[in-house]
Amino acid sequence: MMTNRIPAILIGLAVLLLIVYSSVFVVNAREQAVVVRFGQIQAVRTEPGIYFKLPFAFMDADRVQYVQKQELRFDLDNIRVQVSGGAFYDVDAFVIYKITDAQRFRETVSGDREAAEARLRTRLDSSLRRVYGLRGFDAALSNERASMMTEVRDDLHRDAENLGIDIEDVRIRRTDLTQDVSQQTYNRMRAERLAEAELLRAEGTEQGQRRRAIADRQVVEIVADAQRESEILRGQGEGERNRVFAQAFTRDPSFFEFYRSMAAYQQALGSSGTTLVLSPNSEFFRYFDSATGRADAVTPPAAPPAVPAAPSN
Repeated sequence: MMTNRIPAILIGLAVLLLIVYSSVFVVNAREQAVVVRFGQIQAVRTEPGIYFKLPFAFMDADRVQYVQKQELRFDLDNIRVQVSGGAFYDVDAFVIYKITDAQRFRETVSGDREAAEARLRTRLDSSLRRVYGLRGFDAALSNERASMMTEVRDDLHRDAENLGIDIEDVRIRRTDLTQDVSQQTYNRMRAERLAEAELLRAEGTEQGQRRRAIADRQVVEIVADAQRESEILRGQGEGERNRVFAQAFTRDPSFFEFYRSMAAYQQALGSSGTTLVLSPNSEFFRYFDSATGRADAVTPPAAPPAVPAAPSN
């Protein structure tokens, strides 16, 4: 008899274990669970642990839907936005969010994460276009970018709250000019740099001309001062020479005349065989012998005492 009961006992234990197994569900720390019975939410479990429900989720009775509790992310790529000046940007953005109200999340999108992200993407697209459209060309590339992201996050907050979602952060991954605007920007920046270079070149030319003018003026002043000093020294030298000559002439006029004549002969005739056609009775030849044509026919007067030499020019 006992032998015949063993299979029945085993079957009963198996059924009991199956019932217990189908009645228990576990919630870990990274998720939350929504218990749905016949399409109605019966309970929401947000704390990790072991929970119970009706066994066998047949005929839509007590099904457990798990919803992630950690931070999630979705991206929005290649959005073309126009700024107030008319230029276009290609923008990539992403959103960090968390499902904070699992019951509302289940009621609005049936717990479908992709459906919720699709609705948020649509709202994010329009918000980015609005925020960029209110600003100028350089706003997204300046310190104003942080305030722009805060404004986009605030725009998403109401729609996200209706989905049971909290927007943690909105970030821009890329902000690039479109190809045509990028070329226009390059041309504008190039023109600005060329104009700046021309301005610097003009200022440098002006400063160079000013310094050259100052240097030329200083050269003229220095040369004028040097010429003035040289004329003064030359005049002083001439005066000293004349004084020495006058002194020599007063001491022995005849020797002075002889000396002057010899100097004149040397200067006029030199050593190059110069020929002069003059009258023999010319005063110029009074110290020459008319018969021999030599200058030693006349004995020069005795040399006077030595006088100081005239300073050179």
